[in-house]
Amino acid sequence: MKKIFLLFALTCLTGRFAVAQTADELTWWNPAGAEPSVIEGQAWSGKTIQSPYDRLPAEAEKSVRKVVWNLSRNAAGLLIRFRASTDRITVRYAVDGKQAMPHMPATGVSGVDLYAGNSDGNWLWCNGKYTFGDTIQYQFTNLQANDPYHQKGREYRLYLPLYNSVKWLEIGVPKGVTVTPLPVRADKPIVVYGTSIAQGACASRPGMAWTAIVGRKLDRPLINLAFSGNGRLEKEIIELLPQIDAKIYVLDCLPNLIKTPERSAEEVRTRILESVRVLRQQRPATPILLVEHAGYTDGDINPIRKKAYSEVNEVMRQAFAQLKSEGIGQLYLLPKSQINLSDDAMVDGTHPSDLGMQQYADAYERSLRTILNEPSGDVSTTKPVPQSRDSRIYDWETRHREILARLKTTPPRIVYIGNSITHYWGGEPKAPLAQGADSWKAVMEPLGVQNLGYGWDRIENVLWRVYHGELDGYQAAQVVLMIGTNNLQWNSNAEIAAGLKSLIQSVQVRQPGAEILLIGILPRRNEEQRLATLNEELAQVAGETNVKFAQPGTVFLKPDGKIDESLFTDGLHPNAEGYRRLAAQLQPLLKKTPEPVSKTRKGDAAKRVK
Repeated sequence: MKKIFLLFALTCLTGRFAVAQTADELTWWNPAGAEPSVIEGQAWSGKTIQSPYDRLPAEAEKSVRKVVWNLSRNAAGLLIRFRASTDRITVRYAVDGKQAMPHMPATGVSGVDLYAGNSDGNWLWCNGKYTFGDTIQYQFTNLQANDPYHQKGREYRLYLPLYNSVKWLEIGVPKGVTVTPLPVRADKPIVVYGTSIAQGACASRPGMAWTAIVGRKLDRPLINLAFSGNGRLEKEIIELLPQIDAKIYVLDCLPNLIKTPERSAEEVRTRILESVRVLRQQRPATPILLVEHAGYTDGDINPIRKKAYSEVNEVMRQAFAQLKSEGIGQLYLLPKSQINLSDDAMVDGTHPSDLGMQQYADAYERSLRTILNEPSGDVSTTKPVPQSRDSRIYDWETRHREILARLKTTPPRIVYIGNSITHYWGGEPKAPLAQGADSWKAVMEPLGVQNLGYGWDRIENVLWRVYHGELDGYQAAQVVLMIGTNNLQWNSNAEIAAGLKSLIQSVQVRQPGAEILLIGILPRRNEEQRLATLNEELAQVAGETNVKFAQPGTVFLKPDGKIDESLFTDGLHPNAEGYRRLAAQLQPLLKKTPEPVSKTRKGDAAKRVK
């Protein structure tokens, strides 16, 4: 009996007892064969790569040093996105390398890491039971397949090994479960060129590398071009970087550029100068962030180590000052003092623990949000997040992609930003519902209005969309904001006002020439009195931010202050007649198309000038 109990205990500890399904009972998917690509973190999709999980294009093998090429075959920073409605996911794969560092866990070197998204855009870590061998296997069980809003399954992000090369990989789900591959996101990526610290040493698992944490915090693709011991600002790598249309370039190589008898301070300074000049010449408008050495956690007791990083940081500051004096713009510096690692933030005095990785990520987030004008506040309405709350009707991410494509081909005069009340009014791209198509076509379409409403959106979701390109690349005459009703259940009036103030400011940064019109939140059943008070506060927000404010929603109210139910489908969304009345109220507030000046009027104007 004791032997049986011991066997049971050991089996539970290894995680094998929990596995009820065999490999034969699973359907396997190979992400390497997906079209379009689902392997995110690779920057040269149009070029040949030797392995599906390489980080550099095949042609780079001829130009970079052999050790750099070998490290580029590590899968650091790569992740796979997919959606599935299941309580069990199995990942099996093989790697082509050995343990990288004796003080780095095998789960970080060769393991994978799974995160699941919820309907509010937050990421939930999934605990996996693993076995290591010629084939490595992770089993994620007892997953909550859906939350109240998900009907098509959650989005998952699978982070790949930090210090090993993936030979092959498959994802298994129970038979009958559909895996929906999600393509690489269209956002411009953050590009990081760095050392072992940026590659991921010594994170306990791939999702805890600071680069992965930053990717989740900013919800952006990130290209990890860090090479352990070999991030040296080499021209062969620097010349590859401008081929990437980046959101920002991050150069964090000083830990591998400490002054040595073979490498002088002048050489380090020259590498910094030349790297920035090459990037700026080929990418004149892309921000560049230079990063100081974060130091060693034994520096205060080891004067030799302290001198090493202090000297190279002084070289960085001198080079930065020279580059700024040359007139190079969009150039920024993240100093050691702002990284501010604590004494317990490193495993060996050099490489971060998970605590250190989090501190690195926090410092980077603060710096990058400032540079990219993407602030995140203290309350939920001021923290940009995506959402997936209405997947039965449409896919939120797909609509975002369609909107971005349309904005490029058909730049709008007026942008109308909102939630389902806006989305299901009318316009292109066509929504699954259109309850006021006639009034949209009659009033909004002739004015060149683009419908940027998304079902179930809250203020924080619109803030995400603004940060992710929906106001970029064109000049609008007017931006209309009608958002906030979906926050009523979750937020106080003060939080809603704070969120709208933050949103207005983000619009002003991206569309400085546009008139902004803030629409008071429309009346809805059982919320009439609260909304009357809230809209008074929103009028104050409009005054503080110097934008226009209007309350066309009063057209939906009866003399007693309650909504007129005959104008709604459900006490919230207008019906066709409700939209007609709303359009009539809005029409005088929308910017008209300027009339062309006739030849006669031009001549008269010229005479008056004379």
